[in-house]
Amino acid sequence: MAGRGRGRLPLSLRRNAVAWERQRPTWRDAKPALIAGALKRAQARPSGNWYVVGASRDVGGDRPLGRTVAGQEVVVWRDTGGRVVAGPGVCPHLGAPLRDSPVRCGTLVCHWHGLSLNGGPFAGWEPFPAYDDGVLVWVRLDAVGGEEPLDAPVVPRRPVPARALTAVYAGVGVCEPEDVVANRLDPWHGAWFHPYSFVDLTVVDTPEQAEGDAFAVDVSFKVAGRLVVPVRAVFTAPEPRTVVMHITEGEGAGSVVETHATPLGPDASGRPRTAVIEAVVAASDRRGFALARAAAPVLRPLVRAASGRLWRDDLAYAERRWELRSTGRFPGA
Repeated sequence: MAGRGRGRLPLSLRRNAVAWERQRPTWRDAKPALIAGALKRAQARPSGNWYVVGASRDVGGDRPLGRTVAGQEVVVWRDTGGRVVAGPGVCPHLGAPLRDSPVRCGTLVCHWHGLSLNGGPFAGWEPFPAYDDGVLVWVRLDAVGGEEPLDAPVVPRRPVPARALTAVYAGVGVCEPEDVVANRLDPWHGAWFHPYSFVDLTVVDTPEQAEGDAFAVDVSFKVAGRLVVPVRAVFTAPEPRTVVMHITEGEGAGSVVETHATPLGPDASGRPRTAVIEAVVAASDRRGFALARAAAPVLRPLVRAASGRLWRDDLAYAERRWELRSTGRFPGA
């Protein structure tokens, strides 16, 4: 995989395709204790109370971005200099939902009575620290997180956004963040649960075998028929609510897929809800990749649709895990 020339197509032809039911079973390798150990170590890492709230490109214009994080209403917008500002999503006057209020000249104007917020403290409204990493927007909620605050979030290493193709998918499941993270720390399910996307998956390193607390996987992404793109991907969890897949060998080496799990709060039945916010940051040294970047407005919906198809299944996995945990029926509980 590592020796491909820049001028060659990245595709390979599977000559000995194996039917789905004839794959080598992976359940013996997917040891519950191994996944649980990786999850426990991820949960012990500091987040500094930072939570992903959405895509950078979704914050701008004349409307704010509203999100509920662990029951806390949050509103995010940009000031006249383009800086991201954030704070409570409840108007301090009579409680209007600020997510529905317009932004005028960098100021959020409450649509109930015209109270104006420029991002500074006013009338009992106190701003939250906010951070725009160029792909995602984060908000620090110290009262929610309860950790020692960090000045900035733990942003994974990724290609420079200006030279990459980026797309952000968001979905919501009935589960907790740990269920989303546990799903991503189980690479063995890929070719069985997502045969429409992954084939020939082999986990070549686990935290038991290699330094760095990572899972390394050789896998082929399906393109069409027997055409595939083989890569090596390494999964790590740099903080409690994030799992990152780095492409280390093969086409698009250096590209990342970041999965962030943000707790939203309970639904009407009291069940926990979690937002999955997944950022694809794709890069390549191929000459033609510049055309892909130029076509980003067309490609982004396709990338989001591909992520959505995977997360339709993976959220079912996470929701099932939460259901079993919450009723004391999870294996080994």
